[in-house]
Amino acid sequence: MSGGHLHTGVAGDPHSPIHRLDPRAKLLGLTGITLVAVSTSRPAVHGACALALAAVAVAARIPPRTLASRARIVIPALLFVALLIPLHGVTAFATVAPKALLGTSSAVLLSATTGFPDILHALERLHAPRLLVLIAAFMYRYLFTIVDETTRMRAALTARGYAPRHALQAQALGRVATALFLRTYDRAERVHLAMLARGWREQMPRLHALAFRRADALFLAALAAPLLAVRIAA
Repeated sequence: MSGGHLHTGVAGDPHSPIHRLDPRAKLLGLTGITLVAVSTSRPAVHGACALALAAVAVAARIPPRTLASRARIVIPALLFVALLIPLHGVTAFATVAPKALLGTSSAVLLSATTGFPDILHALERLHAPRLLVLIAAFMYRYLFTIVDETTRMRAALTARGYAPRHALQAQALGRVATALFLRTYDRAERVHLAMLARGWREQMPRLHALAFRRADALFLAALAAPLLAVRIAA
């Protein structure tokens, strides 16, 4: 796929028990960990959620360095929240940081063990709003195309000696943005007409049907039982 450098991709061992789970089980389980984490500020609950995520990462054989490199995106946002309220910055940071880190880690584990098309398939089977699923699918598919188009236009500007040194010389960027929007809109129209000509019925085609097995139910039970017990006790 072009522009694949944007795609973090599946990490760890593709043959691990976690990778082989039904994407619906992973989506529900990891989302459940996030919901438990954000529902309270108790350190005991956050510790239990962290242990659950660590167990999933170990079972999926995902190196800690991979998780850390993908989860660090949340650090600037945390620092911004801490600085936004200087009088209560430490308290706000201590309250928000564990929840944000646990939620981000859950999302990282989901993306590291499940391909994005499988996540969309899981959302579709879980009866998520179809329009949102379709929008996410097309954004994922054509984001790389837009990035490639932007890269080519940037290379064309560089080849023509464009090197702005102050704001008044940035007018060309506005023209580039306008051209990019028009090209994207025109491409979207052509793709839509081509899809209609091929019998598009507002449903993504799938090569393999999902199957919820005993291992998926055990995975959800292994996550839910201890976390709910700790949450209720806290």
